[in-house]
Amino acid sequence: MTVTLKDAVRTVGAANLVELLGARPRVLALGEPTHGEDALLDVRNDLFRRLVEVDGYRIVALESDCLAGLIVDDHVTTGAGDLDDVMARGFSHGFGASPANRALVRWMRAFNEGRPTADQVRFAGFDGPLEMSGAASPRQALTALHAHLAARCDAPMLPCTATTLDGLLGDDTRWTEPAAMRDPSRSVGRTPDAERLRLITDDLTALLDAQAHDPGDPAERERWDRARLHARTAAGLLRYHCWTADTSPARLAGMLALRAAMMAANLFALAERGPVLAHSHNAHLQRVRATLRMGGQRAEWWPAGAIVGSRLGEEYAFVATALGTIRHRGVQPPPPDTLEGILYGLPEDRYVIDVRLLAEALGDVPPAPRESPWFGYAPLDPAGLTGQDALVFVRDAPEGPEWLPLG
Repeated sequence: MTVTLKDAVRTVGAANLVELLGARPRVLALGEPTHGEDALLDVRNDLFRRLVEVDGYRIVALESDCLAGLIVDDHVTTGAGDLDDVMARGFSHGFGASPANRALVRWMRAFNEGRPTADQVRFAGFDGPLEMSGAASPRQALTALHAHLAARCDAPMLPCTATTLDGLLGDDTRWTEPAAMRDPSRSVGRTPDAERLRLITDDLTALLDAQAHDPGDPAERERWDRARLHARTAAGLLRYHCWTADTSPARLAGMLALRAAMMAANLFALAERGPVLAHSHNAHLQRVRATLRMGGQRAEWWPAGAIVGSRLGEEYAFVATALGTIRHRGVQPPPPDTLEGILYGLPEDRYVIDVRLLAEALGDVPPAPRESPWFGYAPLDPAGLTGQDALVFVRDAPEGPEWLPLG
């Protein structure tokens, strides 16, 4: 029987998505081809609500600062904080300005109202505390980890005092120096203080790993999970700052690979707690190697999706999103010989697509790759369909409230 394009497409809906996947993966990762378009986030919100309400997912993880995300999690689980302040401080990359992200947080809070703690939906950021302008100071993560252990261990067990730690960290502005992103000599990542902090972090993490907690005490489990998050983040930030001080040709690839590893480590930790709905740029969630050109350099690395997928196997599902137009960004209707152009010719606005049937319908000759006139939109690579478990297609992204991500 000949497979046609109509055989591969269905209207967008969580039920159709789950049916296509055939199971509930431990990490269901939905990607987007660009940031800053609430039309895509509205689709995400619709899918995630159904997956929480009907399919039992209880963790929503976004491409945002993992430490800042604790503010959002406290709000959606307990109501702590004013929503405006939560959106301002609980997201990185400018994502808190998105009305769709605000709607998601409001819905999560409403869903949790009156529910027992064990049945609440939780929020997490799974990115590191990293922006295009630089990486955060390791102070927040390291001091929180030290305080957690100081409350549970005899002082001689700790590798240093809180006062010593504070002195080694110094002024936070030396860690967040924006010039260090392009000039390794402006980074403190390989100073004697930074090297000692890396050893202290390793010792504190080993001490944390040697602790036990009462599995019957949810509050203590929560404190332990957060301590592990602080340990991962402190180590990751110190490694990242070390790479910013590197002067070799591997500098850019090293920074990108480390960010991916931090994302993957956070997703693994979340998946230990239960099935996860993750949302990020397609490039972070794909199973194939990622590439980037910047400042005359070309970097290649394994993104978070490749790392997680290689270890979780079929328990990781990657659903990419492709887009027809973003006219207010200069992205016009795609040429009909491209994959997006073929999908754009369909009559409905949104589809979820069986990529195996789509590949069969397209035949042996893949469509031409699309070129984007705007750097912020990454067209779908027709050759990458085999690395996806499903595809969401949105025909048009209408101009909405003006907000742009910072990085």
